[in-house]
Amino acid sequence: MCGIAGFIDFKKQLNERDLRNMTDRLAHRGPDGSGYWWRELGEAAIGLGHRRLSIIDLSEGGAQPKVRNNLCITFNGEIYNYVEVRQQLQQLGHTFQSDSDTEVVLAAFQQWGIQSVKRFIGMFVFVLIDENTNKAYLVRDRAGVKPLYIYKNNGQFLFSSELKSFHTLAQFKKEINPDALRYYFQYGYIPTPHTIFKNCEKLQPGSYLEIDLQRQTTETHTYWNVYEKYQQPLLDLSEKELLDETEKLLTSAFQYRMVADVPVGVFLSGGYDSSIVTAILQANSTQKIKTFTIGFDNPKYDESPHAKQVAAHLGTDHTQYICTEKEAKDIIPELPEIFDEPFGDSSAIPTTLVSRIARKDVTVALSADGGDELFAGYRRYRAVTNLHKKLNTAPQFLRHIAGRGIQTVQRIGKPTYNQSRQQKLAKVGNILLNSSPVSIIQNQGKRLTENDLRQLLHQAGHAINQNGYTIATDPMNTLLAWEYRNYMMDDILVKVDRATMSVALEGREPFLDQRIAEWVARIPFEQKYKHGNLKDILKKITHRYIPKEIMERPKMGFGVPVLQWLKTDLRDLTETYLNEQRIREAGIFNPKIITQQKNTFFQTHSTTQFEWLWFLLIFEMWREKWL
Repeated sequence: MCGIAGFIDFKKQLNERDLRNMTDRLAHRGPDGSGYWWRELGEAAIGLGHRRLSIIDLSEGGAQPKVRNNLCITFNGEIYNYVEVRQQLQQLGHTFQSDSDTEVVLAAFQQWGIQSVKRFIGMFVFVLIDENTNKAYLVRDRAGVKPLYIYKNNGQFLFSSELKSFHTLAQFKKEINPDALRYYFQYGYIPTPHTIFKNCEKLQPGSYLEIDLQRQTTETHTYWNVYEKYQQPLLDLSEKELLDETEKLLTSAFQYRMVADVPVGVFLSGGYDSSIVTAILQANSTQKIKTFTIGFDNPKYDESPHAKQVAAHLGTDHTQYICTEKEAKDIIPELPEIFDEPFGDSSAIPTTLVSRIARKDVTVALSADGGDELFAGYRRYRAVTNLHKKLNTAPQFLRHIAGRGIQTVQRIGKPTYNQSRQQKLAKVGNILLNSSPVSIIQNQGKRLTENDLRQLLHQAGHAINQNGYTIATDPMNTLLAWEYRNYMMDDILVKVDRATMSVALEGREPFLDQRIAEWVARIPFEQKYKHGNLKDILKKITHRYIPKEIMERPKMGFGVPVLQWLKTDLRDLTETYLNEQRIREAGIFNPKIITQQKNTFFQTHSTTQFEWLWFLLIFEMWREKWL
């Protein structure tokens, strides 16, 4: 795991000093070394930069950028099956100078071209220059675990693991993308391919961008798409066959994530996902697995007793740290630096804290993200399933008449600014017009209505439609595919990547092995959500290792009491950043609306206004830092 940055400049304005500045802005991702490769090729000046966090082959053999037979690569991530791929290549006559997975990627490309990416099991982004064909390839892993930002403007392509690198260059124009701003205030994150800036995008997962350096043309290709996996025929197996095969896949994927030449640990919350990761790894290890849990002095948010009980049963080398509210609140001013794009998920705070604790003992930590999206673990899936069934008992034309009627009343009616009521009405109207599970989740997840956005933003952007995904097998499986491709990637994985890499800790995602996704996509939804039991398959596998009485407890979110903090210790911070004059001078928001929402919150402590204020506070702190 590292940080990469660089450019392909058809104007030939950027130079080696620019490359060093871009790359070294990512020193937190790779404190163990740096490397730079710059030259003119075809019609372009090209720079590849690399900040190294040494994980596999700690010698200079693992240094980057790496060159082999007129191929040059800068690579971020891990190829977990690199040993097997290397053995295949050796049988074909290839030899190797190092034990690094990076050299295996180069040799694989030399042998099979860009299609070699289909052979890799891992998390990765890389930029590869092929001097033989005068082409460049920018490649991202299937699930989107690793990020790659691309800025395209005026004949220049900039790329980086984080937006920070772009700010080192005068050529980077910091213009806010109004569509991205709309997304941020609706969901608390900015979905791929959008970013907060114009002319800037995130490379789609499971895809690569091909650049012809001679013709100055680009073409994007998809080599893996989770939606296609959910269109495959469903499995027809007995429960035992299903559990046995799923457990085999989990075991293989989890053990792959232990490949490293440095200490590895596991984030253990005591919930099903992290517990089964820990249980399978411990069952297949002769040494104690290192596990880490962060607790809070507020029992409502403290999972540490459950994690401690699981660790004791499994016999892990367990580290538990109880942090104070002050330690958690002290993270907040650092969020704009860690997340250099507006990011409203407050669980970034405890994720950053547990990363700091783990980094004292290990360089790699496994996180159990993806289990809920793959195996149907969120409580909201129960509500969506029931609502979807009820709505579809009514004729579609009646639902549409009612939905349009609600929208008409809202459009011509007098605004009351009872926001909770307005939001509920808007969501009901939208859901009646489209009662698919994806539409229900999207509307339930929106923090602001279209009317809210029009009043809040001076430049409101476009109402972008995220619907339209139809998977033939089952509407609820369609929802799981959408969540995997959207919420998980653009919220959960962004949170884990930035939080872990802020302290040079490699975060690995064992559930996101593509073989698991491809297998689980073919399991009928009623097997995942069986007799009203969420995540039924994963729970039954877990009970093979950990007694049911230890595991069964109410599901807890990984959060902190931000609402309470805004009412008390963070009130001064809120008043400072959401000052009416300050907002007016920026010219982005309607200052009167913000003042109204702020006053309402401090008078009523409404959760509706809280979400507005938290997202606004995070955005304004980000704006001060980066604009």
